[in-house]
Amino acid sequence: MQGEQINDLTAWVKKIIQNFIEHSPENTLRNQFDEKAFDGALVGFSSGADPLYAAYKAHVGPFHWTPWEIFTRTFPNSAVKPDELTVISWVLPQTEATKSDNRRQRTYPSERWARARIYGETVNVKLRTHVVDLLQKKGYQAVAPMLSPYWERKNSDRYVFASTWSERHAAYASGLGTFGLCDGLITFRGKAMRVGSVVARIRIPSTPRPYNDPHAYCLFFTQGICGICISRCPVGAITESGHDKVKCLQHLRPASATYVESHYGFKGYGCGLCQTGVPCESKIPTKRDVDRYAPE
Repeated sequence: MQGEQINDLTAWVKKIIQNFIEHSPENTLRNQFDEKAFDGALVGFSSGADPLYAAYKAHVGPFHWTPWEIFTRTFPNSAVKPDELTVISWVLPQTEATKSDNRRQRTYPSERWARARIYGETVNVKLRTHVVDLLQKKGYQAVAPMLSPYWERKNSDRYVFASTWSERHAAYASGLGTFGLCDGLITFRGKAMRVGSVVARIRIPSTPRPYNDPHAYCLFFTQGICGICISRCPVGAITESGHDKVKCLQHLRPASATYVESHYGFKGYGCGLCQTGVPCESKIPTKRDVDRYAPE
């Protein structure tokens, strides 16, 4: 009976997220045709006691939260243990129309991609709020770390830019994907996506991680091939040494922000060229995918 309850709880949480993306009018690019921002959702879970979260803290910096730290800061009167918490993580894949548009770009994002960056993240924010609200109505305390008033951006000696919580690292811990050369997360639906999470006082079994290497799905790291994201970057921010966050940020703002406003008529920014027109755009790549995307 207990196993059935756990299965029901897991399915219920997944359904909250998937139904929102599939049916909510909030899932919109806010363009002329009111197209959806995202195409379905992947959902994974990890324990608040997973050693990976302590490892992130040690690796990134003392400012980086474990699930227990953000939860107890939000609910200071809760005598909760880390293993009573679950991190609920989701991946929101870009639509084929958005990916197709951005594949053709060489310097700046397509209009759909820029809309997915700005209005799509608004969808993600509303989804975080929706998940927290429904959990709390069921009696489960929950917080979306990225929406917490305590969330902060931080400077990092090792990583230049960091923050108190990373959605991509929560997704990695939750079995949803691994990192590529450009730092993007390669998921079962590819790298062209956005990601979100909620920490809740609820016990849901962790999603198995079919990898033990943070770069397991990146062919550059595992087989020494591909690297197509290097040529996709319009400002040379990706090399065989990795991702130059300073060059990347300078291209996003002010360069792409100026382009988006002048060409598309709204305040926004984006790029995503390293997430589209690459073998890992929509799947975990294979050598055959590399051959298909390699320039002639």
